[in-house]
Amino acid sequence: MTYQDTLNWMFSQLPMYQRQGKSAYKNDLSNTIKLAHHLKNPERNFKSIHIAGTNGKGSTSHMLASILQEAGYKVGLYTSPHLKDFRERIKINGNMVSKSFVMGFIKRNKAFFESQSLSFFEMTVGMAFEFFSKQRVDIAVIEVGMGGRLDSTNIITPEISVITNIGLDHTQILGNTLELIASEKAGIIKPNIPVVIGETQLETASIFKGIAKENNSKIIFADQEKQASYNSDLKGSYQSKNIITVLQAVKELLLKGYKITPKHIEKGLLNVINNTGLIGRWQSLGTSPKIVCDTGHNKEGISYVMDQISKETYETLHMVFGVVNDKDLNTIKDLLPKEAIYYFCKPDIPRGLDADELQKTMNKFGFQGKAYKSVNEAYKQALTQAKPNDFVFVGGSTFVVAEII
Repeated sequence: MTYQDTLNWMFSQLPMYQRQGKSAYKNDLSNTIKLAHHLKNPERNFKSIHIAGTNGKGSTSHMLASILQEAGYKVGLYTSPHLKDFRERIKINGNMVSKSFVMGFIKRNKAFFESQSLSFFEMTVGMAFEFFSKQRVDIAVIEVGMGGRLDSTNIITPEISVITNIGLDHTQILGNTLELIASEKAGIIKPNIPVVIGETQLETASIFKGIAKENNSKIIFADQEKQASYNSDLKGSYQSKNIITVLQAVKELLLKGYKITPKHIEKGLLNVINNTGLIGRWQSLGTSPKIVCDTGHNKEGISYVMDQISKETYETLHMVFGVVNDKDLNTIKDLLPKEAIYYFCKPDIPRGLDADELQKTMNKFGFQGKAYKSVNEAYKQALTQAKPNDFVFVGGSTFVVAEII
């Protein structure tokens, strides 16, 4: 198979949560454990940091990887989903896994994948762990796909665990309260392994403390600790919370003997995009009019982004906006600006919500705008109508952003 044939097989033959939704999610780790055994447990051959959370785990993962790279370590980075290229998910020092490795991994293990009916996410995790093992990384930053307790990444024993925050997302699977979701994400807390919690939340703090105590794990709430002040090339005021979490994680790494100086931290945070290739976080796409995209898509993520937009100066706000079909629009409608002109669109995946349906619902809520046949058509129309002093925002879904970057 060619590289494209390999990707087509991966995407079409195996269920993937980001495209299909709940039907792709499995409720135990048995398949991942079988796969790890089949691959001779590559996850045991490198050190790691495990990162979960509703929002900010991607930015936090990239920031930590960038700092470790500046400190001279060979750093693996596993994140999801990708925006443009599948290989964005698996990187070492900012370089994506090679096409030949992807093809070879699938070719070697295809029969096993088919016999065990492995999911897209399970085999991708296996691919990342084998790649990091063979390339002998010093440490890998591993981002949880969804939840924590039952996530395929949760077979590692990390140096530290990090949970950025808890919000209502993937409620069909993880639970419909902050407490239930916190219990799932706390599943990455391992015996005697320190855990850093990014944000202290009344509903979840006692759950994290209880599970940490059961595991004899040191627990630190980053926002309760005194931190030095650093800037980052990742723009958006919401990144300040992620920076605080990252700085506390670095403190824990220092206690374990890692050699990281304040200069490494400073350079790492200022060069996240260059060092890791991160895209889609308050990313500028143009000026006159100013164009920005952001992958924030749940209540908390959209809240952060709308707060950032409120700090911008513009004449008219244009919103290129699309969501997936399991999104509860009631949870975000009060966060969105009603004075904006909306360009409703459907991300090009099976889970995308039909643009006409989105327009109908949003019109009932008092939002003004039209539906378009595609994300690109909506985007082009927004650019046509926007004047130099206007502001164009693209978001609502990771997949909307992916189509225009």
